Amino acid sequence: MSFRFWTNAICQASRGIAAGIFIVGLVLIGFGFMIYLLPRFFATLAAIVFFVGGVGCGITAVKIFLAQKELDKTTSDNSQRYRQNVRLHSEEHRGV
Repeated sequence: MSFRFWTNAICQASRGIAAGIFIVGLVLIGFGFMIYLLPRFFATLAAIVFFVGGVGCGITAVKIFLAQKELDKTTSDNSQRYRQNVRLHSEEHRGV
């Protein structure tokens, strides 16, 4: 008599995971074989992806720099306008 400490759902889940890993392995073998047969095509494809990614990073960095420049200009021009009626008190009032 054997005891089973797992349910049928766990068996199905482990079979599903095994099938997924098997499919991913076959896809990786296929990509490896294709890269072996067509290295120039995949090198060009990778170069295009890196170039587009670099251009995107550069554009994002320029946008951030311009936004920061505008923010600094706005902050320095209006530094007294929003503080017009503000007074700071440093002493503390304690009720005894």
